Amino acid sequence: MKRLFFTLFLSVCALAWTNAEVIYLTQADFKKKIMDYSSEKEWTYYGKKPAVIDFYTTWCGPCKRLAPIMEELSETYKKKVIFYKADTEQERELARVFQISSIPQVLYIPVDGQPILLKGLYPKEEIIRIIDEHLLNKKPEK
Repeated sequence: MKRLFFTLFLSVCALAWTNAEVIYLTQADFKKKIMDYSSEKEWTYYGKKPAVIDFYTTWCGPCKRLAPIMEELSETYKKKVIFYKADTEQERELARVFQISSIPQVLYIPVDGQPILLKGLYPKEEIIRIIDEHLLNKKPEK
């Protein structure tokens, strides 16, 4: 009985963990999950939930400071927004397509409408505001 409970507990924990992770994105994944930029003429997002893509490299200091913020926000928004990471040194074509010349850069993708690409490291509160207003259409509090 204890073994069954423990197995069930681990399964639930694993399920919760997989629902709140930052997913590493390859060029092939991007074309399948986000948009096939080689065949689409205009921006057409394939996802059913808004997405955030963190363009980074492993050696970038600001990128390293952004990573735990994105991981925390992936937990906060786990049922509402999908969080991705794309290593610009491994995925050079994605970097070229989005003209990534400095990092970090973050692409915020609403389900409907145009994405926005922002350069630099923003404070967590500003990232939350962007997600709430641009991706989830929440009105700013006054």
